[in-house]
Amino acid sequence: MRVYPLHRSQQHGPHLTGRGGVSVGWSRCVGHLPDMSAQTTPATDFASLGLAPPLVVTLASLGYEEATPVQREAIPLMLSGRDLLAQAATGTGKTAAFALPMVHRLLEEGGGRRHTRALVLVPTRELAMQVSEAIHKYARGTGIQVVPLYGGASMEQQVRSLHRGADIAVATPGRALDHRRRKTLKLEQLSVLVLDEADEMLDMGFVDDIEAILEAT
Repeated sequence: MRVYPLHRSQQHGPHLTGRGGVSVGWSRCVGHLPDMSAQTTPATDFASLGLAPPLVVTLASLGYEEATPVQREAIPLMLSGRDLLAQAATGTGKTAAFALPMVHRLLEEGGGRRHTRALVLVPTRELAMQVSEAIHKYARGTGIQVVPLYGGASMEQQVRSLHRGADIAVATPGRALDHRRRKTLKLEQLSVLVLDEADEMLDMGFVDDIEAILEAT
C-alpha cells in the first residue's frame, strides 16, 4: 500500500513510477480523496472508523475526541489496503490520518521486527523527528518500534537502532538510500509506504532518490 499526502494543493506534477510500472500522479490515484474543504459530514469518532481498541484508548488519553475530515476519509481507505493520494493543509491532522491506520495494520499483521514493515519518507530532518515522535505517541503500549533516519545524526546509532528492530522507519530520502546501500534498511517485507509532503520532496530535487526507493519496494 502506498500513501501520498501532499503538503499543499498541487494539481499537476511529475509521475512517480513504482515496481511493475505503477504510476502515481498528483491528481490521479486509487482512493483519491475528495476536496476536504467541501466536506460537510458530521465528525466521526475514531472507534467507528475501525481502528483497533488499543489505538482508540490511546487517542482518548491524548484528548482526541473527533476525527478531522482528512482522517475520516483516509483512515477507512488505508485500513482496507487501498492506495491513496491526500491533499490537506498543515494542522488538519494528516500525520494521524496515515499513522493511525499504519499502526493498526502492523498490529494486525503481527510478527517480529527483523525487517521494517512501514516506511515514511519526509523532506527534512525536522519533519522526520516530528513524524517519528507522533507515531511513537500513537503506538504507545503496542510494542511497535519507530526509528527516525536523517542526515546530520550518527549513522552508527541509527544502524544499532535498525539492528535492534524497527517496525516503522521515518526517513529522509538521502539517508534512506544510505542505509539501503549499507544493507541496514531492509524493505523486502514493506507493507506500507508513505510519502509525506511529496510535492515538497520533488521541489527539493529528491525525485531520483524516491524512484530508487520505490524500486526497492
